[in-house]
Amino acid sequence: MGTSVALKISGRNKLRGKVVNVTPGIVTAEVEVDIGNGNRITGVITKNSLDEMQIKTGDEVIALIKATSVMFIKE
Repeated sequence: MGTSVALKISGRNKLRGKVVNVTPGIVTAEVEVDIGNGNRITGVITKNSLDEMQIKTGDEVIALIKATSVMFIKE
């Protein structure tokens, strides 16, 4: 990411980690991030965002989680 810019964002659920796997598709890409202590999180972004951000394995990123609801199922 070229220039250094101080960003402010309202989301508070930020997890720092290292990209361990990138699976690009035609329209979207799956990005898997190791967030430490044996935990990984996977997100799906547009292929265009993947290309613009130049995300690749080994990059340090921040996963921002913004959810409007959490649901549970018990069978």
